[in-house]
Amino acid sequence: MATVRQLLARKGTHVHHIHPDATVLEALQRMADHDIGALAVLEDGELIGVVSERDYARKVILRGRFSKDVRVREIMNDKPVCVRSTHSIDDCMKLMTETRQRHLPVVENGQIAGMISIGDVVKEIIADREMTIEELQQYIQGGR
Repeated sequence: MATVRQLLARKGTHVHHIHPDATVLEALQRMADHDIGALAVLEDGELIGVVSERDYARKVILRGRFSKDVRVREIMNDKPVCVRSTHSIDDCMKLMTETRQRHLPVVENGQIAGMISIGDVVKEIIADREMTIEELQQYIQGGR
């Protein structure tokens, strides 16, 4: 099974981020501009949280608040579960399922090194399963 390091080697390590004092409207615009569902929240270069579209829906819209009046720090997840590049993709899927998080920051030596989404993990698992099926088919065909 692949590791987070291998996934990031294919996907890239660029992390879209925002400052905690930015407005939620700014965060939403940045997510829309990059077609992503979450941003790392960095203060002085340090990861202090993750803000997602889900946070917006639950903590702004459903409460009748206005995204231009709310700061990212008010709605972000300030205790995101993080992974290291050595974690397996299966471990990430398990963590995402258990914690109901759709995005996992990748942290190495105290610094954010990437961000993976549930979509990234599912794609990786599907690719791994397809490769296993192909190898088994070749094995079966070769054994005739």
